[in-house]
Amino acid sequence: MSVFAKASASRSVRTLVTGVALVGVSALLLTGCSNGAATESNNSAAPSADAADFNTVEAGDRDLTLKIGTVLPQSGGLAFLGPPEEAGVQLAVNDINEADLGINVEAIFRDSGDTTTDTATVSVTDLLSQDVTAIVGAASSGVSKTVIDQITGAGVVQFSPANTSPDFSTYADNGLYWRTAPSDLLQGDVLGTQIADDGNATLGLIVLNDAYGTGLAKAVRESFEAAGGEIVAESLFNEGESNFASQIAEVTAEAPDAIALITFDQSKVIVPDLVAGGFAGDKLYFVDGNLKDYSADFPADLITGSKGTLPGLDTATLGDFTERLLEVDSSLTDYSYAAESYDAVMLIALAAYAGNDVAGESIASYLRQISGGTGDGTTVTDFAAAAEALAAGEQIDFDGFSGPITFDENGDPTEATIGLYEYNSDNTYSRIN
Repeated sequence: MSVFAKASASRSVRTLVTGVALVGVSALLLTGCSNGAATESNNSAAPSADAADFNTVEAGDRDLTLKIGTVLPQSGGLAFLGPPEEAGVQLAVNDINEADLGINVEAIFRDSGDTTTDTATVSVTDLLSQDVTAIVGAASSGVSKTVIDQITGAGVVQFSPANTSPDFSTYADNGLYWRTAPSDLLQGDVLGTQIADDGNATLGLIVLNDAYGTGLAKAVRESFEAAGGEIVAESLFNEGESNFASQIAEVTAEAPDAIALITFDQSKVIVPDLVAGGFAGDKLYFVDGNLKDYSADFPADLITGSKGTLPGLDTATLGDFTERLLEVDSSLTDYSYAAESYDAVMLIALAAYAGNDVAGESIASYLRQISGGTGDGTTVTDFAAAAEALAAGEQIDFDGFSGPITFDENGDPTEATIGLYEYNSDNTYSRIN
């Protein structure tokens, strides 16, 4: 898919920065189906549609009970993402139920584990036995691939807040798979270009060998090479491995100017070993799977000045959202994909509300419409306003804490923001754009 910058209006709870993908702070619009270079577009319009493109939204009160499940990482290589994602889900459930507008949501939380276990399959089997009609998760693209057929084959919506593998854009999912996270064609473009812009001529890659890792590595490679750089080494490892000496040796033997780590929490082992072997800690680049607080894991100054990318808006622009997340889970120190998880639940509930039906197929049939993906509707930014508009028989365009969203026909968001972060001396990270 080609990547274009999209200008977006400011909102009271956040600001989307308009620019180009080369900077990495843009609201991005995806169009087409080829992996092209990033170019600039001015004030791209939202998709237009006439009444024939919309499902009917019947006016009137609702009396719905919506049961959803989650398969988010309570264990495994992405376990650090589980708490903010589950907090985002619970906060959305709280907000919907407190609105008391004719829909009550029950959430059942289960573990996804990672691809070294069958945890996700066991969890999905349990959730389906409890008659959920939508499942939020998994976070890992590799894990989602193990359960997507089981979920969608049961007529249940699968809605991931964090899957970024490009493979899902064309997956045969009966229209039941959706995500609020952008394809890694975006993140890879931003990261690869940033590495080149930082003056690095050569790059090494240490990559998790799964749908997420190899897909993101391909996008980084293409972007870095398009910017004039050279990939001098790429070494893969499998989920479950704990010794990365061979991968480190393979990559450092080529003396790259920089190394991109496309991993999950394997970075906790790889990074100290790389730096101990003489590689500069400020020449490492991280991605959403491992951009985390390492203050409890690394000695001070180990990676000061290193950078990384993460889809999503700066939490500082989201008003009291993070404060309310802490009311759900006071132990949170990371907010990655919390907004995307919150919006996933909101969108599922609003699609059920629009169709006055909690069945999975009905929810899926309204999801693109309520996101604004099939044309104009009343812009709404919270559940109460959205539900009141739908109860009046109006079309809506929901913009959430993760951004405008606006789904395409594949269930992918057509707009996204990729943030650029830098590590501080205490091994925490701060947004720098």
